[in-house]
Amino acid sequence: MKGSKQSRTDLLEKKIQAIINIVKQLLDENAYLKDLAVGTLETIKLMPDYEDAIKKLKENLAKKSSETEKTNATGKTSN
Repeated sequence: MKGSKQSRTDLLEKKIQAIINIVKQLLDENAYLKDLAVGTLETIKLMPDYEDAIKKLKENLAKKSSETEKTNATGKTSN
């Protein structure tokens, strides 16, 4: 019986270690994505006329949002 408990404990330890490794990988990937996002933002800031481009994107987003709200209000589905 003791051998059975030991093997179960070993199995659980391996599973916990595997989960720890997965969480570490996710944290590393999250940090990489953060750095990538910051770098992308800084690159965009260096581009000429980025403020005008951001304003246009905001206008397009607002327009699409209002269109979506109108579509949802009428009960139609959009493709």
